[in-house]
Amino acid sequence: MTEEDTQKLINENQTLRAEVERLKDELVRLIGRNLDLSERLEAYTEMRRRVEVARELLDGNVNRQRNADLQDDSQLMALIELRVEQQRLHLKPDFKSEELAKLIGVSHERLVRLFRNQTIHRTPDAYIDNLRVLAALRLLREKPKYNIAAVAEEAGFSNVRTLQRRVQEAIGMTPVEYRHILTRDC
Repeated sequence: MTEEDTQKLINENQTLRAEVERLKDELVRLIGRNLDLSERLEAYTEMRRRVEVARELLDGNVNRQRNADLQDDSQLMALIELRVEQQRLHLKPDFKSEELAKLIGVSHERLVRLFRNQTIHRTPDAYIDNLRVLAALRLLREKPKYNIAAVAEEAGFSNVRTLQRRVQEAIGMTPVEYRHILTRDC
């Protein structure tokens, strides 16, 4: 190898080192830009989430106001029955009257007054419990292989004891007695 070839290699090596340094600087710049864009995207996503929440709140308030202004309590009761039956919300153990009020867009106080004036159930929670009892009785009839704990869970009761107490109050016998009567006649 001649001195001239060696000099070319040295020059080429320096050029490559300079290019590597330039590429490192470009990489650092791109990483910084990427981080900046990621932060902007995160801020934008958070802003969109906040806007969606605000829209939901506004829509909820509009519906709440619209439903609160319904003069006909029977229309409001029909709306309740439709929503609860369609969505089968009473089968969720944590579904309470507060959630029902939110669902139909009225205040909890308005809901309580409605039930006091329009139904045989004294409270919205009694209405929800009644739907759960009806579901449990149906399950006891239609699913004789289900144990009582499975019936309680599927009917929306938080535990077996509550199921037993509610069924006893409703029909004067325990779920086991009710099932025994059903199977005895078969």
